[in-house]
Amino acid sequence: MHKIQLKKNDLVFVIRGKDKGKTGKVLKLIPETNRVIVERINFSKHFVKADRSRNVQGGVMEKEAPIAVANVMLYCSECGQGVRARSRRLEDGSKIRLCHRCETMIEKQK
Repeated sequence: MHKIQLKKNDLVFVIRGKDKGKTGKVLKLIPETNRVIVERINFSKHFVKADRSRNVQGGVMEKEAPIAVANVMLYCSECGQGVRARSRRLEDGSKIRLCHRCETMIEKQK
């Protein structure tokens, strides 16, 4: 099991699967299974039973399902596509991530 190079709130580009070509923000990382949950990507239908004691209305609900880390790449806004990330240490000792193609800094989307 490898360390996941993505972080929460990173903008990612889907490279495989039914949502290929879409971009979204990372909502949650699941390192035990090497999966991530991406906003508005890989929706699955979830059937909810009505429960009057908790005031829950029943019906069909859609929510994001986990997607494999191997199926997403970091998105570079300069290149406009998914890229590999390269890290570099600055003089003050902090670490930054750079786009492998254009050498621009990749920051998290707020």
